[in-house]
Amino acid sequence: MTSDISIRREDGVVIVTPVGEMDAVTSPALADVLDGVLSVEPPRGVVVDLAKVGFCDSRCIGVLVSAYRQARDLGVGLVVAEPQQQVNRLFVIAGIDQVIPIVADTGTAAESLRG
Repeated sequence: MTSDISIRREDGVVIVTPVGEMDAVTSPALADVLDGVLSVEPPRGVVVDLAKVGFCDSRCIGVLVSAYRQARDLGVGLVVAEPQQQVNRLFVIAGIDQVIPIVADTGTAAESLRG
């Protein structure tokens, strides 16, 4: 399964929206996008909108944790938004919800990073 990733900017916050499955094959593309967003001109915040991701494995979690640490080191907030139930369950089991903020709504997540 492949994944498409879109990027949009809203008032200094970058919203990254992958679509499809995030696994060992597709997660490197997400890593490249997040690294690019954080490397060029760091935004005020980054929202990773997972509303359209039906599957996420340990590689995806690794990418998100790495991006979160990179963002934190740059003084940029990174938030995960709208994970589907199965993906959210994996985050809770893995304890990712204790590391990366997870917000139920993309708009709310973006607003929290602008504040």
